Amino acid sequence: MNEIFTKIITAFNAQSGLEIVAVVCAVLYLVLVVRENIWCWFFAFVSTALFIYLFHEGALFSESLLNVYYLVMAVYGWRQWLNKTDKEEVKIHFWSIKVHFSIAIAAAVLTPVVGFCMASIGAAFPYLDAFVAILSVIATVMVTKKVFENWYYWLLIDSLSIYIFWQKQYYFVAALYVAYIVLIFVGIKAWNNALNNQKS
Repeated sequence: MNEIFTKIITAFNAQSGLEIVAVVCAVLYLVLVVRENIWCWFFAFVSTALFIYLFHEGALFSESLLNVYYLVMAVYGWRQWLNKTDKEEVKIHFWSIKVHFSIAIAAAVLTPVVGFCMASIGAAFPYLDAFVAILSVIATVMVTKKVFENWYYWLLIDSLSIYIFWQKQYYFVAALYVAYIVLIFVGIKAWNNALNNQKS
């Protein structure tokens, strides 16, 4: 038992400073998203820039490419929320069942294709990583548009990501995604309250 505990402590001590900074910024991002604070996009930019490097080093190529996308979306999200500040605020809303069904079909079709491409270049967990990356692309758009169901997408994405990152020994990142799951439920409650305020 002591040997297992020692291995865990050693593994955590081996994590890089860059990973810790990226995780802290990622936590700040989600906390600020929950509060609908525009500065979430600044911390998203910093964390994703660091994750691009870290995931590439770990042969998680889909995740690395996904974070390039996140980097661009951080800029887009900032502009989207900023441009609406003095005009019409971006309001929390829902997408139809038909839209979500279309997303599910697209994910089912694209996952094998992207997974095959990632497997051909030696990616770790190519198909699972591809599925997570595809859903993450959609969920990120949902956040920029303040689509309420983004929280449920992230619940699935983050649950799968915990497994991937733990297997790749990114322990701080895996812990980040555990924290994300807790914050998802906080976010659901906070956005529900904001939605009720919008209606009233």
